[in-house]
Amino acid sequence: MAGRVKMRQNDQHVTIVMATRNGEAHLPEQLASIAAQSHPSWSLFVSDDGSTDRTREILDAFGKRHPVSLVEGPGRGAAANFLSALCHPDLAPGITALADQDDVWLKGKLARGLRRMAAAERKMGGAQPHAPLPVIYAGESMLADGALNTLSQSKSGRTRPGFAPSLAQNLFAGHSIMLNAPALDLVRRSGVPERVSWHDWWLYQLIAGCGGALALDPTPVVIYRQHGGNALGGARGTAAGKRRLAMLLSGEWGRMMQDHALALKAREALLTRDARKTLDGFLDAPEFGPARILALRRLGIRRSSRIGDAALAAAAAFGRI
Repeated sequence: MAGRVKMRQNDQHVTIVMATRNGEAHLPEQLASIAAQSHPSWSLFVSDDGSTDRTREILDAFGKRHPVSLVEGPGRGAAANFLSALCHPDLAPGITALADQDDVWLKGKLARGLRRMAAAERKMGGAQPHAPLPVIYAGESMLADGALNTLSQSKSGRTRPGFAPSLAQNLFAGHSIMLNAPALDLVRRSGVPERVSWHDWWLYQLIAGCGGALALDPTPVVIYRQHGGNALGGARGTAAGKRRLAMLLSGEWGRMMQDHALALKAREALLTRDARKTLDGFLDAPEFGPARILALRRLGIRRSSRIGDAALAAAAAFGRI
């Protein structure tokens, strides 16, 4: 199963990129939901980060019935595993969809994502009629417990997607992301940055900064399983909210914001002029106090909820971001 699976592809073929590590508990349900997709033209590209359970055995059995490629992950965490997979030389160019190992996709996920990306291309095509337009898509999720009992629905909030707000918060959940061919090409040209904490946040920032289309879908397309192994988990609920607030006020979120911004700065030749101006404004802003709050407000750097935005301002006042 190692290497690229040869198969007939068409313009709507989707390569599903999955990063795995010891995922045997929930992987079979996710694979079954992929196999049940209403869009039939897909293949699975898996980067495994040294699983010691039955993950590879499960993938091998699935690969006897469906097109699967398996490569070795870099062993540096989920973000590096996903980004290295997207940049792997064995990954075919074209439309890609990211998949977590422990979720369940709704049956029409791929088909809906393809339609929404095509609509985004048409909407913005007039401004760049001769240039390939990168498009990133993500849908909302049904949050569920480990047994897939529904808890709530995710909501991206009141902030419109854009480069400035992307510096403070991710709105594109990695477990539902799809990229069109130009977006994947952009990611590959950018390479795998060091010290990037979240692959999905990075993809949103990069594509927004390069003038791509940002297709955020209010319809749930994934059942997002919440369990003890989640890196961060869904945004809903008291525990999740407290965790994010603690990350903001402790300075942890600010350090991640800074690391992502510096990775973008290293690739500023790919960014639009407006994005470079916004990025420089963030990196050069006063370190703390009302002046920093004002600088972030003027740049449009904010979070999607009122509580989150107030926490961001408080963290800025004390030099935590």
